Amino acid sequence: MSAACIIIPARFESTRYPGKPLVPLKGAGGTARSLLERTLLAARRAAEVVALSGIHVATDDARIAAEAERLGARVIMTDSTCQNGTERVAQAVARAGIGDEIIVNLQGDAPLTPPAFVAALVEAMRADPTRQVATPVLRCSPEALENFLADRRAGRVGATTVVSDLAGQALYFSKEVIPYTGGQALRDVPVFHHVGLYAYRQPALRAYTGTGMTPLERIEGLEQLRFLETGQKIAAIEVEAAGAAFWELNNPTDVPLIEAYLARMGMD
Repeated sequence: MSAACIIIPARFESTRYPGKPLVPLKGAGGTARSLLERTLLAARRAAEVVALSGIHVATDDARIAAEAERLGARVIMTDSTCQNGTERVAQAVARAGIGDEIIVNLQGDAPLTPPAFVAALVEAMRADPTRQVATPVLRCSPEALENFLADRRAGRVGATTVVSDLAGQALYFSKEVIPYTGGQALRDVPVFHHVGLYAYRQPALRAYTGTGMTPLERIEGLEQLRFLETGQKIAAIEVEAAGAAFWELNNPTDVPLIEAYLARMGMD
């Protein structure tokens, strides 16, 4: 069985939300935990359902490193010049000498990631050795689609949608809502939420860092487009939330939404 580990990339100087990893989020019982702590909890829940060799936090900031160490996480310091989470993960792998075949990038802004999403991703990579990069996609509920559309109406850059081919390979990712539905019912034109979670084999990760930022990656601000623009396929693994809500912390306006979801799911 291919060895796998989780790396959580976390930076302080976020363009849209500086200091985001340290933002407190109240749970169902009123307990406030930092975004980083809630993401670490998500990673640890995943480790209970799928075999992982370890969980690491990759950061360039001493404040985030101190919070990770307080929470008992292994910290790998990286450079502030990393352009995105994938570059940060790749640098962490190289600096720490991590030898796992499969590297899971659990975005530091996704505290609601269900363990089943991580398990599905790792199992999909283990089942098909030809897969070099994989990411989960989640069919939008009417509520999630309305959240997307509300962000766009307000001019906010929010979560990401994805379209795939008939073989389950991602065709494109966008901050816009794709495909264009023309007002058709959701059941007729499915919209898929791209979950901020990736699994890479090490050769794909190394190749990624050998390529500079690509045009569409720069325009959309989406790191995964570099893989597509350089000819690397990304397997889109469809997952189900099974009654759980999923949303990332992209903007300050997402805080009350995520806290409401934590309350709804009884997560303190």
